[in-house]
Amino acid sequence: MNKILTSRLAEVEIKAVGAEVISFKKLEDGCEYIWNGDPAYWTGHSPVLFPIVCAVNNGEIKVDGNSYNLGNHGFVRHDEFELIEESETLAVYRHSYNETTLAVYPYKFNLYITYTLNANKLEINYKVENVDDKDIFFQLGTHPAFNCPIDDQGQIQDYYLEFEQAETLERLFMNKSNLLISGKSETILKDHNILPLSHEMFHEGALVFRNVNSQQVALKSKQSAKSVVLSYENFPNLGIWQFKDAPFICIEPWHGIADEDTFSGELQDKEMIVRLSPGDRFISSLSIEIN
Repeated sequence: MNKILTSRLAEVEIKAVGAEVISFKKLEDGCEYIWNGDPAYWTGHSPVLFPIVCAVNNGEIKVDGNSYNLGNHGFVRHDEFELIEESETLAVYRHSYNETTLAVYPYKFNLYITYTLNANKLEINYKVENVDDKDIFFQLGTHPAFNCPIDDQGQIQDYYLEFEQAETLERLFMNKSNLLISGKSETILKDHNILPLSHEMFHEGALVFRNVNSQQVALKSKQSAKSVVLSYENFPNLGIWQFKDAPFICIEPWHGIADEDTFSGELQDKEMIVRLSPGDRFISSLSIEIN
């Protein structure tokens, strides 16, 4: 059963599979900000990425010399979470290791996702616990998709991303065949905080950035007052993606990144991997404010 969070200004709907937000709308005018998952383009809404972000070389991870098949963005987005605490404005979900997860990811973990709706802001907290008797290794990412244009107002050329501070962003290109980092890069923003959007900029795939300084980025329009503001902590990398010419934009803070196409090491050697000792916790957060 889906969980509905309601405040005086907004309503959020979350489904148990993936603990995924599938709707975030304002009550005043009914404006929907989350992508509807139209299968003509992309069926996702805002999946959670764990225990990897993006793709791994040959579709497998290596742990202690053994290989395990692991699909893009990991498995929790396809799994049902347990709703362990709830109220009108709060939902706490948990995903724990089991025999199925151990077959593709040989570590014992608990992943908690806490959603709190305050007025027009959805606060999301992520916590990974190591319940194994050894170190575990993982990445964690977000993948929210927002309608663009918002409320069918304007077209994508009217929209831009506004970063909290001036950025110099070097885009990492990915191979279309396997979604691995190709080694090709291009500086697309230099000492500025505004990145104009267009369909064409996504025709070669996602925009992937390492080490973004800003902890906040907003989706805004020159033709509309409606906007989305994302604030995040402990997500140093950023992906921006759109399925070709689709009417949505994904803004994806990550603690992780795809493998380079030459990578052949173990999971613990991956770039931006989190190493967690037994009994320790990893915490990160994302908030989404709709205006």
